[in-house]
Amino acid sequence: MTKLTPNTQLEESLRFESLLNEISVRFVNLPAERIDAAIEDVQRLICECLSLDLSTLWQWSDKAPHFLTITHLYSPWGWPPRTQGIDAQKELPWLFEQITRGEALTIITEEMPPEAAIDRDFRRKHNLKSSVVIPLSAGRGPLIGILGFHCVKSERTWPDLIVKRFHLVAQIFANALFRKRKDQELLESEARLNLATEAAGVGLWIMEIDTGFIWVTPQAKDIFHLAADEKLNYERFNRAIHPDDRQRVYQAIQASIQSDADLDVEYRIVLPDGSIRWILSKGKRRLRPTGEAAQLTGASIDISQRKQMEERLRLQVEEIEGLKRKLERENIYLRQEIELQHVHDEIVGRSAPMRQTLAKVEQVARTDATVLIEGETGTGKELLAKSVHRLSARTQRPMVTVNCASLPPTLIESELFGREKGAYTGALTRMTGRFELADRGTLFLDEIGELPLDVQAKLLRVLEQGRFERLGSNQTLQVDVRIIAATNQDLSQQVVAGKFRKDLFYRLNVFPITLPPLRERPEDIPSLVWAFVRQYEKKMGKRVDQIPRKSMDKLQQYAWPGNVRELRNVIERALIECTGRTLDLHLPQASFTEAPEGRNLEDIERRHILSVLKQTGGRLSGPGGAADILGLKRTTLHSKMKKLGIRRSPQVMP
Repeated sequence: MTKLTPNTQLEESLRFESLLNEISVRFVNLPAERIDAAIEDVQRLICECLSLDLSTLWQWSDKAPHFLTITHLYSPWGWPPRTQGIDAQKELPWLFEQITRGEALTIITEEMPPEAAIDRDFRRKHNLKSSVVIPLSAGRGPLIGILGFHCVKSERTWPDLIVKRFHLVAQIFANALFRKRKDQELLESEARLNLATEAAGVGLWIMEIDTGFIWVTPQAKDIFHLAADEKLNYERFNRAIHPDDRQRVYQAIQASIQSDADLDVEYRIVLPDGSIRWILSKGKRRLRPTGEAAQLTGASIDISQRKQMEERLRLQVEEIEGLKRKLERENIYLRQEIELQHVHDEIVGRSAPMRQTLAKVEQVARTDATVLIEGETGTGKELLAKSVHRLSARTQRPMVTVNCASLPPTLIESELFGREKGAYTGALTRMTGRFELADRGTLFLDEIGELPLDVQAKLLRVLEQGRFERLGSNQTLQVDVRIIAATNQDLSQQVVAGKFRKDLFYRLNVFPITLPPLRERPEDIPSLVWAFVRQYEKKMGKRVDQIPRKSMDKLQQYAWPGNVRELRNVIERALIECTGRTLDLHLPQASFTEAPEGRNLEDIERRHILSVLKQTGGRLSGPGGAADILGLKRTTLHSKMKKLGIRRSPQVMP
C-alpha cells in the first residue's frame, strides 16, 4: 500500500488546492454544451495531479433509479466501456445501500467487510484496488449519480483533506450536470454555483468596468469581511487591500481589462481588527457586442493557510540548511581532533577528594557559569571538563578544545576568532574560529595561563558580551558559548606578576574546581591501575590476572609528580614488558628528593619524607628509622604524615 509522508501529503494538498481554484473558475458561467468536456478534462487533471489511474462518473437512469451508466470517464487504458451499464442493486448491493444514504466511501478492496462480498468480487474482476466514491447531488436534491477516483496499479491511503476536496469537486460536477439537465434560469444557475463555491470557500464577483460597482456572493463578502448589506465598489475594495499591494493589484486588473489577459493575482487584505489575510483572485473580462470591455468576472479564495504552510516550509528549509552547514563545520573540526584526543568513558576514582570534586561538577554542570579547573599536570583536567559538558544542557552540541600552550602566539588569535581570506600573509582561505564552532556548545581553553596579554583582552570581551570579529573583518559576530578554562599554574600569582589580566581572572574564576593530585588520593590508584591494564591489554593482545600486593603498595606510596598521566605510562610500559599473567610494576627512575620548579613547601616536605620512607622500607621508629633520620619524634612524624596525606604499607611495622 502506498503511504504518503507528511511532506508528500502537504505538497499534494497544495497542488490540489491550487487546482481547485482553477476548477471553480472554469465552471463559472460555463455554457451547457461545454460541461461534459469540462468534467472529463477535470477528471484527467485531478488524476494527473494526484497520480490516480482512473476516474468514473456514473449517472442514474431516469427509468430505473438503481441502474447506473458511465457518462464521464478518464481512463488511459480505455476501461471500462463508456456505454457499460450495470444494475447497482444487483452487482454492487453494499455500495448501492451506502450511496443511497448519501455516504461517501473510501474503499480498499481487500479490506471490505464480509457483507460486501459481491461488491468485492466485482472490484477484483475489474482490478480496482482502492477508491474514493462520492454520491453526486446538486445542492440538497436527489442523487443523480456517483463520482469515483480509483487506483488500479496499487493500493493507497486517502488523507481526510483530499477526501474533503473530492466532495467539493463532486459538488461542482453535480451542479454543472444539474444545470445542463434542467437549463434553468441564470438566477437558479448562479445559486447552485454559489452553493458549490461556498462549500469550497470561493467567493464569486463581477465588477462593472464603467461604474466600478462590484457584485459579490455572500461567500465573497465573508472572505473580505464585508457587512451583509454593504454595497461594494472598487474604492471600498481598494481600501481593504494592504497598502503595499494596492498598486500591484491595480496593474493586474488593468492588464486583464485592456489585453484580455487572465487575472491571476495574490495579495494581502487588512481586516477591521488589523489582522492580515492572503487572497487569490482569478478572473476574465467580458466584452460588449461592440467589442468594449464591460465586466471583469472571477472568483477569490482565502489562501492564508497555504501561505502560512509555505512560510513554515521556507523557514524549515533555511533551518535545515543552516544546521547542515554547522554540522559540516563541526565534522571537519571533529575529524581534526579525533586523532589528537583520547576519549575516556568515565572518571575513575571514588576517594573522598574525588567525590567532592565530582559533586562540584554536578552542581555547576546544569548552569552556564564559567568554570576554572585548576590542577597539576596530568591530573585529568580535560576529562573533568568533558564531564561538565556531558552533564550540561549543551551536551548535544560539541565541546571544542583549544590548547593555548601548543599554539604559536601569532596564530592563537586566528584559531580562537577565525580569519578572513587575506587577513595576513599566508591566509589563503577563510577559516572558522573555535568560538564560532562552539556556538551553543562549550569551549574548553586548556593552559589558559599561556594566552598572550593582547589575546586576553579580546577574550574578555567575548566572555562579557558574546561578540567578536574575525581577523581581517569588521563584521561583529554574536555567539552563545559556555567557557571552561584549565590551568596548572597559580593564576593569582600570574596576576601579581603582570602576566595575566586581573579582570579576566575574576571573569574566569566564577566557579573554580581544584582537581586533587594523585598523591592526595592514593586509594584511587588500584582502580586506576586496573582500568589502564584493561585498556592496554586489549590493544596488546595480552591478559593480566593479578598484580602483586607489594607492587601495588609501592604505587600507592609513590608521590607521582606526573599524576595520572605518569601512572598510565608506567602501566603501559609494564604491559609491554610483561610475559605472563602476573604484572610486575616498577616505579619511574626519578629522584624523590628532586623538587620540581614551582612546588610549595608542603610538596617539598612530602617528597623528602617519602624518600626517607623508601630508604627505611617504611619503618618509622628505632635506630635508622625514618623518625631517627629526620630528627623527629615518632609521634611528630606520624602526625606530619597524616597531615600530608602519606600512607604506609600495612605490612610495615612501626
